[in-house]
Amino acid sequence: MLLTMISLSALSLLLLGGRAFAQDTDDILQYVDPLIGASNGGNVFPGASLPYGMAKAVADTNSTSNQGGFTLDGAPVTGFSMMHDSGTGGSPSLGNFALFPYTSCPGGDINRCAFPKKTRASFGGFDNSSVSARPGTFGITLNTGIRADMTATQHTALFKFTFPENSTIGEAAQPLILQDLTDLSNSRQDNGTVSVNEKTGRITGSARFLPSFGQGNYVLYFCTDFSGAEMLDNGIFADSRASTSVKNMTISRSINGYPLPGGAFVRFKSGAKPIIARTATSFISVEQACRHAESEIPDFDFERISQAATEKWRAKMGGIRVSTKGVDKSLVTNFYSGIYRTYINPQNYTGENPLWSSGEPYFDSFYCIWDLFRSQLPFLTITDPTTVTQMIRSLIDTYRHVGWLPDCRMSLNKGYTQGGSNADVVLADAYIKGLKGGINWEDGYAAVVKDAEVEPFDWCCQGRGGLDSWHTLGYIPVQDFDWKGFGTLTRSISRTLEYAYNDFCIAEMAKASGRTTDQEKYTLSSGNWRNLYKENQTSFWWNGTDTGFTGFFEPRHLNGTWGYQNPLNCSNHDNFSVCSLQNNGPETFESSIWEYGFYVPHDQATLISLYGGPDRFVDRLNYLHDQNITYIGNEPSFLTVFQYHYAGRPALSAKRAHYYIPEFFRTTPDGLPGNDDSGAMGSFVAFAMMGLFPNPGQNVYLITPPFFEEVNITNPLNGKIARIRNVNFDPGYENVYIQNATLDGVRYTKNWIDHSFFTEGSELVLTLGGKESDWGTKVEDLPPSLGEYEGFGNSSSSSSGYGSWNGTAGSGGGAKRIPGWLREAEGVGIM
Repeated sequence: MLLTMISLSALSLLLLGGRAFAQDTDDILQYVDPLIGASNGGNVFPGASLPYGMAKAVADTNSTSNQGGFTLDGAPVTGFSMMHDSGTGGSPSLGNFALFPYTSCPGGDINRCAFPKKTRASFGGFDNSSVSARPGTFGITLNTGIRADMTATQHTALFKFTFPENSTIGEAAQPLILQDLTDLSNSRQDNGTVSVNEKTGRITGSARFLPSFGQGNYVLYFCTDFSGAEMLDNGIFADSRASTSVKNMTISRSINGYPLPGGAFVRFKSGAKPIIARTATSFISVEQACRHAESEIPDFDFERISQAATEKWRAKMGGIRVSTKGVDKSLVTNFYSGIYRTYINPQNYTGENPLWSSGEPYFDSFYCIWDLFRSQLPFLTITDPTTVTQMIRSLIDTYRHVGWLPDCRMSLNKGYTQGGSNADVVLADAYIKGLKGGINWEDGYAAVVKDAEVEPFDWCCQGRGGLDSWHTLGYIPVQDFDWKGFGTLTRSISRTLEYAYNDFCIAEMAKASGRTTDQEKYTLSSGNWRNLYKENQTSFWWNGTDTGFTGFFEPRHLNGTWGYQNPLNCSNHDNFSVCSLQNNGPETFESSIWEYGFYVPHDQATLISLYGGPDRFVDRLNYLHDQNITYIGNEPSFLTVFQYHYAGRPALSAKRAHYYIPEFFRTTPDGLPGNDDSGAMGSFVAFAMMGLFPNPGQNVYLITPPFFEEVNITNPLNGKIARIRNVNFDPGYENVYIQNATLDGVRYTKNWIDHSFFTEGSELVLTLGGKESDWGTKVEDLPPSLGEYEGFGNSSSSSSGYGSWNGTAGSGGGAKRIPGWLREAEGVGIM
């Protein structure tokens, strides 16, 4: 497969001719900076990993923002571990069985080395300038003089520790490397075990931990070997004391709410040469962890493994090429670094699932689908459809064995559902875009229908709740009476809106598979969002100022009477509301009624009419952004940047994209506006800069000018190249408005395209100018919508229905801030 990908890339270069592309003379990986988002709440994993790899090696700090392990915010290193997630909120995830090195123990006394994590933090200081990170490799120098470099294979991490000649107090190096039984969030439960082999120094063990945003627990096993120096002795430690005479231990959690420190260590006679630690993990057994280590890295060759990891990243990243002519390098780095982050999670745990026996792939760290369905997974559907196919098979297999599709899943456990059953959107998106690859779509369809029809007992963590009310009333009531299942009885507005779109996605699958009755049924229920629209509802700021807009969604009770939530609560300006999964949470999840007021992705035409027509819709959308009601660091904002297309103003979508990038997305450690959320932020940047943004769950990409003169996307399945080219491109970004367009040489006026653009390798040429034009503004050029477009002066025709252009021509700065409610939510385990 690698040879095939390389040959396709080489062919692509020949076809592109002499234009200035990132890969023509430069290594594309020079534009990837894994440290973007390593502070200020970005929570990225900046360490060494393969694409979707289970092994993820990095230095862990004790920052309050260490969900991805490492941070550049002044917090010291407490260990080096090889299991992580990336960009998540809530409690830190994984970070199990950390290593920590010392040049020597004072006076040769092992009990004068600091073993507990809290104590050894004082030896983990470092200078930010010592940190290096590139795809497949991470390195850091501690203030003690110890250099730690790390790389990874699929299940195994390799750590190279280089020691100074003497310790900080001048004693000759006799390095000690410990390995403990903790994780990042200190969630270890009772009966952790550890053993060290007296002769070989191999450390093995296991422990039970808690997932960071879900139910249940998991057991993880590890196997660690060392190379590079002769061993002096080894042993175990408990709390702050160690012994070379004891070689194995079972340890309890203790009774004070913090796991009792414990683990093992190996000490070496000399630190003259680097010492290599090879550590692998498994959810199956110690034996399987050791097999991973021995088969994936039999020779402890750090340079070979590091180079192999880099080459896998180079192959994975090579499918998208942009012209760099005239473009500031930071923008190119922003683009490719965003793409890079989309390949970190979900993680391929195939062969590592102890919960059921199956021949299907198993992916974990869908963390969470509420975040991923909007842009990250649609992006991978373009660039890596083979892996997305495997993810879809994994989701369907989870349904087979657990009973429902997950909305969030990590560390083998059910995660908390944030809104709707949004795996329905993921499956529909893949289905209508033609993904096959062994997917059992009969089971996939059965899974989404079960989400819509059968309420699970624990709808906190799968499926949907309140289905009796949904089916009888057509909405989720505030303070619903739900005796069939249990979850947090909040979010009645956002759940209603999301359930409506989930049902539309089922209708799309039904239509494509010839299930006419189901198509009609779920199309009808996809209109349930209208049942919470209160046409005379006003919106005032807390100081009494009228926003000037009327008509908002509001909660309703079981008896049909209206409740009330200030439409501005949970907005970017709200520093007093609780807006997540708490029992006293609001009727919208992590977003305001103002923002959820645009979440009708399948029927924008009807929504525009309810809001008073296209001009008034644009005014409301402008107010959402210009008044900073929305927060671009949270996923519900993404589509609102481009919804001007539906009002016949695609130029304003382009203008809005440039408003947010690069102002809110910079190439610095503090450059992200919020959690990267497993690549969600990265994929938003990549799509926006590429000039095509998806309406996920639909065969629709909204067209804006790319941030580059030319973008070329190679289809990895057939080698065909989809090309977007800007004529009159202006790297100063004055010319960001499309004047006219051609598709494969034929005049094209629609402001959207479908997925066949990528699979057929079409060419879209956009002629740009400095002023808004009439391109893409007529009703017949607008994206599909269930309802009919009304109130447009330039045409009386309709663009309703979900047709495809089928390759034919068409007719004819506010200040960046994290809202207080979201800061609170991220502190209590909410994405």
